[in-house]
Amino acid sequence: MTKVATRFAPSPTGPLHIGGVRTALFNWLFSKNQKGSFFLRIEDTDKERSKKEYKKQIIQSLKWIGIEHDGKEYIQSEKINEHKKVAEELLKKGFAYKCYCSEKEIEEQKNMAKKKAMAFVYNRKWREPKNLTVPAGVNPVIRFKSKIGGNTIVKDLVQGEINISNSTIEDFVILRQDGSPTYQLSATVDDHLMNITHVIRGDDHKINTVKQKQIYDSMGWEVPNFAHIPLIHSNEGKKLSKRDKASTIEDYIKIGILSDALRNYLLRLGWSFKDKEIFTLEESIKHFALSSVGKSPSRLDMSRILSINETYIKNINEDKLFLNLKTYCEIYKKKIDPKFDSTLKKSLHFLKNKAKTLGNIYENAQYIIKDQIQISSEDLKLLDDLAKKILKEFLKEFENIKNLNKDNLEKIIKGLIDKHKINFKGVGQPLRIALTGSKFGPGIYDIISSLDKNKVIERLKMIK
Repeated sequence: MTKVATRFAPSPTGPLHIGGVRTALFNWLFSKNQKGSFFLRIEDTDKERSKKEYKKQIIQSLKWIGIEHDGKEYIQSEKINEHKKVAEELLKKGFAYKCYCSEKEIEEQKNMAKKKAMAFVYNRKWREPKNLTVPAGVNPVIRFKSKIGGNTIVKDLVQGEINISNSTIEDFVILRQDGSPTYQLSATVDDHLMNITHVIRGDDHKINTVKQKQIYDSMGWEVPNFAHIPLIHSNEGKKLSKRDKASTIEDYIKIGILSDALRNYLLRLGWSFKDKEIFTLEESIKHFALSSVGKSPSRLDMSRILSINETYIKNINEDKLFLNLKTYCEIYKKKIDPKFDSTLKKSLHFLKNKAKTLGNIYENAQYIIKDQIQISSEDLKLLDDLAKKILKEFLKEFENIKNLNKDNLEKIIKGLIDKHKINFKGVGQPLRIALTGSKFGPGIYDIISSLDKNKVIERLKMIK
């Protein structure tokens, strides 16, 4: 039995799109489930738009989410001569031909098709060039001789049987006028050279698959299995593009989404296993099957991403969460003085409460990591005369505490509640504002226990 081999083949012409990440994930999970190999092919033949920084970003993005390819990256531009050889062979065997049509002629054919509201199909003028004179000084393109009659059938592992009339497939170009190979030729030759057994990609590639299958058949090569996964749509139901917000990995890292949480979300975006929602990496590999991938497009749901991320934040080992937080802060220059590390680490158990992102935890920790806090004008209004009196009385008793623990703090707060005939909020809110700079935040006992006693005293004394 042939060992399963999948590939992900992005073009380094821009940051990796979130739809591409999911395609890579499905390829990787399928190959790992089948004890096979997963390869990364960089399709960099568009020399003008391909950039090294995008290639680097693609590899880093995949690694961040937990996907590492086998072997070295396969660089498409290094195989151009192999692609050209196949074009020449197809020409020699009669499966391709030289086309001398000018750009003007092709444009006229396209305009004619547009007027008739029909899909453009090249008129095959040079397919059987009887009584045609080869124009002098014109470099031809090489076109593949597509089948004219009948249908091409592809047994798709997700969509089922794909049946497309050959009359709708034009004689597509495989070598341009300058001798450079096109995507249809290069992708097919590369998949053959890499011994790819399963081509898993977006369902916008269905027509490409039919064209590429014809090249496989003409060369007498073994045709790989194909699986076309539905595209990801925006909340508005449109195809997600790089122009949409939150379309790249960086968009998620920037707000503090954990890699495991995003991977889990993308896994469940169009795939399911029973009614299970949260998957470890090992469970993802164990249960993944193409037969469980849905046929309909999925919508990107930021609220669901945040919900899953919140679940991961609540359940992750706190040492690991701390490392994630520090890395997040370093990347986005949210400076945290190392002197606060131990306090921050021991406070994570409450700082992460209700936090949906690492960014939320960072914001919740501002009162810890800043030597001085700022109180907004709105919150200052809440510190009326009674509130200030309560803070002074609390400070007086707090300074005399020898053993700082919850029981002792509760006694002081309860005494103030009874004395002034107020509820807990009447004491807790002024304390929270004075100690953190905001009426929102962690519980008052957590705040006080996370601050040095002298720091609590210093901040309370600032309220005049």
